Amino acid sequence: MKISGLVITYNEEKHIGKCIDALFKICDEVIVVDSLSADNTVKIAEEKGAKVILQAFLGDGPQRIHGLPYCKNDWILNLDADEILAEDAENFILSGKYENQNFDVYAFSLYNYMGGKLIDFAGWYPDKTSRFFNKKTASPSQDRVHQKVSGNNRTHVNVHIHHYAWDNFDQFISKKNLYSTWHAQQLFDKGRRVNAFKPILNGTVAFIRCYFFKKGVFNGIDGLSISMIQSFFTYMKYAKLVKLQKANSK
Repeated sequence: MKISGLVITYNEEKHIGKCIDALFKICDEVIVVDSLSADNTVKIAEEKGAKVILQAFLGDGPQRIHGLPYCKNDWILNLDADEILAEDAENFILSGKYENQNFDVYAFSLYNYMGGKLIDFAGWYPDKTSRFFNKKTASPSQDRVHQKVSGNNRTHVNVHIHHYAWDNFDQFISKKNLYSTWHAQQLFDKGRRVNAFKPILNGTVAFIRCYFFKKGVFNGIDGLSISMIQSFFTYMKYAKLVKLQKANSK
Protein backbone atom coordinates (compact mmCIF):
# COMPACT_ATOMS: atom_id res chain seq x y z
CA MET A 1 0.00 0.00 0.00
CA LYS A 2 1.42 3.37 -0.99
CA ILE A 3 1.35 6.24 1.50
CA SER A 4 1.54 10.02 1.15
CA GLY A 5 3.43 12.04 3.73
CA LEU A 6 1.82 15.40 4.52
CA VAL A 7 3.50 18.13 6.57
CA ILE A 8 2.47 21.71 7.35
CA THR A 9 5.29 24.16 8.00
CA TYR A 10 6.20 27.69 8.96
CA ASN A 11 9.85 28.59 9.55
CA GLU A 12 10.86 24.99 10.26
CA GLU A 13 14.34 24.94 8.71
CA LYS A 14 15.72 23.31 11.88
CA HIS A 15 13.46 20.25 11.64
CA ILE A 16 12.04 19.84 8.14
CA GLY A 17 15.01 18.03 6.57
CA LYS A 18 15.04 15.26 9.19
CA CYS A 19 11.26 14.99 9.05
CA ILE A 20 11.21 14.52 5.27
CA ASP A 21 14.09 12.02 5.34
CA ALA A 22 12.18 9.96 7.90
CA LEU A 23 8.91 10.18 5.94
CA PHE A 24 10.55 8.87 2.76
CA LYS A 25 11.40 5.68 4.67
CA ILE A 26 7.63 5.04 4.78
CA CYS A 27 6.09 7.15 2.01
CA ASP A 28 6.52 7.28 -1.75
CA GLU A 29 5.77 11.03 -1.80
CA VAL A 30 5.93 13.93 0.65
CA ILE A 31 3.71 17.00 0.34
CA VAL A 32 4.66 20.11 2.32
CA VAL A 33 2.07 22.88 2.79
CA ASP A 34 4.15 25.91 3.77
CA SER A 35 2.67 29.04 5.37
CA LEU A 36 5.00 31.44 3.51
CA SER A 37 8.09 30.76 5.60
CA ALA A 38 10.73 33.49 5.86
CA ASP A 39 13.61 31.06 6.40
CA ASN A 40 15.01 28.17 4.31
CA THR A 41 12.16 25.74 4.97
CA VAL A 42 10.93 25.66 1.36
CA LYS A 43 14.46 25.37 -0.10
CA ILE A 44 15.35 22.47 2.19
CA ALA A 45 12.04 20.69 1.57
CA GLU A 46 12.43 20.89 -2.21
CA GLU A 47 16.07 19.74 -2.03
CA LYS A 48 14.91 16.72 -0.01
CA GLY A 49 12.44 15.78 -2.76
CA ALA A 50 9.18 17.05 -1.29
CA LYS A 51 6.52 18.83 -3.32
CA VAL A 52 5.89 22.23 -1.71
CA ILE A 53 2.52 24.00 -1.79
CA LEU A 54 2.55 27.65 -0.66
CA GLN A 55 -0.50 28.72 1.31
CA ALA A 56 -0.93 31.52 3.87
CA PHE A 57 -1.86 29.97 7.20
CA LEU A 58 -5.54 29.00 7.37
CA GLY A 59 -5.43 27.34 10.78
CA ASP A 60 -4.13 23.97 11.94
CA GLY A 61 -6.97 21.82 10.57
CA PRO A 62 -7.75 23.83 7.40
CA GLN A 63 -4.06 23.94 6.46
CA ARG A 64 -3.86 20.14 6.58
CA ILE A 65 -7.13 19.79 4.67
CA HIS A 66 -5.74 22.12 1.99
CA GLY A 67 -2.93 19.65 1.36
CA LEU A 68 -5.08 16.53 0.92
CA PRO A 69 -5.99 17.04 -2.78
CA TYR A 70 -2.27 17.17 -3.59
CA CYS A 71 -1.74 13.71 -2.08
CA LYS A 72 -2.08 10.99 -4.72
CA ASN A 73 -2.53 8.14 -2.23
CA ASP A 74 -5.48 7.35 0.06
CA TRP A 75 -3.41 6.63 3.16
CA ILE A 76 -1.94 9.79 4.70
CA LEU A 77 0.85 10.02 7.26
CA ASN A 78 0.36 13.58 8.51
CA LEU A 79 3.24 14.66 10.75
CA ASP A 80 4.28 18.07 12.04
CA ALA A 81 7.72 19.24 10.94
CA ASP A 82 9.15 18.61 14.41
CA GLU A 83 7.88 15.01 14.51
CA ILE A 84 9.61 11.78 13.46
CA LEU A 85 8.22 8.26 13.69
CA ALA A 86 9.79 6.06 16.34
CA GLU A 87 10.99 2.62 15.26
CA ASP A 88 7.88 0.88 16.62
CA ALA A 89 5.61 3.13 14.53
CA GLU A 90 7.73 2.55 11.42
CA ASN A 91 7.52 -1.20 11.95
CA PHE A 92 3.74 -1.06 12.44
CA ILE A 93 3.19 0.79 9.15
CA LEU A 94 5.75 -1.18 7.16
CA SER A 95 4.18 -4.43 8.38
CA GLY A 96 0.96 -3.49 6.57
CA LYS A 97 -1.15 -4.59 9.55
CA TYR A 98 -3.37 -1.54 9.19
CA GLU A 99 -4.58 -2.81 5.78
CA ASN A 100 -6.28 -5.87 7.27
CA GLN A 101 -8.30 -3.97 9.87
CA ASN A 102 -11.49 -1.96 9.62
CA PHE A 103 -10.00 1.28 10.97
CA ASP A 104 -9.54 4.43 8.94
CA VAL A 105 -7.85 6.56 11.66
CA TYR A 106 -4.87 5.45 13.72
CA ALA A 107 -3.70 7.39 16.78
CA PHE A 108 -0.13 7.02 18.01
CA SER A 109 1.47 8.18 21.30
CA LEU A 110 3.84 11.14 21.39
CA TYR A 111 7.22 11.24 23.09
CA ASN A 112 7.43 15.00 23.79
CA TYR A 113 10.87 16.59 24.24
CA MET A 114 12.03 19.95 25.56
CA GLY A 115 15.65 20.81 24.89
CA GLY A 116 16.27 17.16 24.09
CA LYS A 117 14.81 15.91 27.39
CA LEU A 118 11.83 13.56 27.33
CA ILE A 119 8.83 15.02 29.18
CA ASP A 120 6.83 11.98 30.27
CA PHE A 121 5.08 13.63 33.21
CA ALA A 122 2.59 16.46 33.95
CA GLY A 123 0.14 15.08 31.41
CA TRP A 124 2.57 14.85 28.50
CA TYR A 125 2.59 11.06 28.28
CA PRO A 126 0.75 9.26 26.92
CA ASP A 127 -0.18 12.12 24.60
CA LYS A 128 -2.26 10.48 21.88
CA THR A 129 -2.58 12.05 18.44
CA SER A 130 -4.13 10.89 15.17
CA ARG A 131 -1.52 11.10 12.44
CA PHE A 132 -2.30 8.17 10.11
CA PHE A 133 -5.60 7.98 8.26
CA ASN A 134 -7.39 7.10 5.04
CA LYS A 135 -8.54 10.27 3.30
CA LYS A 136 -11.40 8.45 1.53
CA THR A 137 -13.36 8.29 4.79
CA ALA A 138 -11.38 10.40 7.29
CA SER A 139 -10.12 13.97 7.46
CA PRO A 140 -8.64 16.55 9.83
CA SER A 141 -11.21 18.80 11.49
CA GLN A 142 -11.68 22.48 10.65
CA ASP A 143 -10.34 23.54 14.07
CA ARG A 144 -7.76 26.32 14.00
CA VAL A 145 -5.86 24.82 16.93
CA HIS A 146 -5.64 21.27 18.30
CA GLN A 147 -7.39 19.78 15.30
CA LYS A 148 -8.57 16.19 15.43
CA VAL A 149 -8.96 13.60 12.71
CA SER A 150 -12.49 12.29 12.29
CA GLY A 151 -13.37 9.09 10.49
CA ASN A 152 -15.68 6.09 10.57
CA ASN A 153 -13.60 3.97 12.91
CA ARG A 154 -10.68 5.22 15.03
CA THR A 155 -8.20 3.22 17.11
CA HIS A 156 -5.08 3.84 19.19
CA VAL A 157 -1.96 1.78 18.56
CA ASN A 158 0.70 1.70 21.27
CA VAL A 159 3.50 2.92 19.01
CA HIS A 160 5.23 6.28 19.12
CA ILE A 161 6.21 9.54 17.44
CA HIS A 162 9.19 11.57 18.64
CA HIS A 163 8.01 15.18 19.03
CA TYR A 164 10.85 17.69 19.40
CA ALA A 165 8.43 20.39 20.44
CA TRP A 166 10.37 23.09 22.30
CA ASP A 167 13.98 24.10 22.83
CA ASN A 168 13.39 25.87 26.16
CA PHE A 169 10.74 27.29 28.50
CA ASP A 170 10.66 30.63 26.66
CA GLN A 171 9.58 28.90 23.46
CA PHE A 172 7.12 26.70 25.34
CA ILE A 173 5.44 29.69 27.01
CA SER A 174 5.35 31.69 23.76
CA LYS A 175 3.63 28.88 21.87
CA LYS A 176 1.18 28.24 24.69
CA ASN A 177 0.26 31.93 24.77
CA LEU A 178 -0.38 31.94 21.02
CA TYR A 179 -2.40 28.73 21.21
CA SER A 180 -4.52 30.15 24.04
CA THR A 181 -5.47 33.08 21.80
CA TRP A 182 -6.42 30.79 18.92
CA HIS A 183 -8.29 28.41 21.21
CA ALA A 184 -10.29 31.22 22.82
CA GLN A 185 -11.33 32.53 19.41
CA GLN A 186 -12.24 29.02 18.29
CA LEU A 187 -14.44 28.49 21.36
CA PHE A 188 -16.09 31.88 20.84
CA ASP A 189 -16.79 31.15 17.16
CA LYS A 190 -18.43 27.86 18.17
CA GLY A 191 -20.76 29.70 20.53
CA ARG A 192 -19.09 28.68 23.80
CA ARG A 193 -19.76 31.15 26.64
CA VAL A 194 -18.34 31.05 30.18
CA ASN A 195 -18.53 33.10 33.37
CA ALA A 196 -15.65 34.96 35.04
CA PHE A 197 -14.95 32.09 37.46
CA LYS A 198 -14.20 29.61 34.66
CA PRO A 199 -10.55 30.69 34.09
CA ILE A 200 -9.72 30.43 37.80
CA LEU A 201 -11.50 27.11 38.31
CA ASN A 202 -10.14 25.36 35.23
CA GLY A 203 -6.65 26.79 35.67
CA THR A 204 -6.52 25.47 39.23
CA VAL A 205 -7.85 22.06 38.24
CA ALA A 206 -5.28 21.85 35.43
CA PHE A 207 -2.44 22.50 37.87
CA ILE A 208 -3.67 19.93 40.40
CA ARG A 209 -4.14 17.35 37.65
CA CYS A 210 -0.69 17.87 36.11
CA TYR A 211 1.30 18.31 39.29
CA PHE A 212 -0.28 15.79 41.62
CA PHE A 213 -2.09 13.23 39.47
CA LYS A 214 0.23 13.23 36.42
CA LYS A 215 3.55 12.90 38.29
CA GLY A 216 4.76 16.49 37.99
CA VAL A 217 5.46 16.47 41.74
CA PHE A 218 8.07 13.72 41.25
CA ASN A 219 10.07 15.63 38.64
CA GLY A 220 11.56 18.57 40.49
CA ILE A 221 11.59 22.08 39.07
CA ASP A 222 10.66 20.83 35.58
CA GLY A 223 7.57 19.09 36.92
CA LEU A 224 6.49 22.22 38.80
CA SER A 225 7.26 24.56 35.89
CA ILE A 226 5.45 22.51 33.25
CA SER A 227 2.43 22.03 35.51
CA MET A 228 2.29 25.80 36.05
CA ILE A 229 2.56 26.49 32.31
CA GLN A 230 -0.25 24.02 31.61
CA SER A 231 -2.32 25.82 34.24
CA PHE A 232 -1.42 29.16 32.63
CA PHE A 233 -2.56 27.94 29.21
CA THR A 234 -5.90 26.74 30.57
CA TYR A 235 -6.44 29.94 32.57
CA MET A 236 -5.54 32.25 29.67
CA LYS A 237 -7.69 30.32 27.19
CA TYR A 238 -10.81 31.02 29.22
CA ALA A 239 -9.71 34.48 30.35
CA LYS A 240 -9.34 35.49 26.70
CA LEU A 241 -12.73 33.95 25.96
CA VAL A 242 -14.28 36.13 28.70
CA LYS A 243 -12.60 39.17 27.11
CA LEU A 244 -14.01 38.25 23.70
CA GLN A 245 -17.48 37.91 25.20
CA LYS A 246 -17.28 41.37 26.77
CA ALA A 247 -15.87 42.97 23.62
CA ASN A 248 -18.68 41.56 21.50
CA SER A 249 -21.51 42.35 23.91
CA LYS A 250 -21.29 46.11 23.40
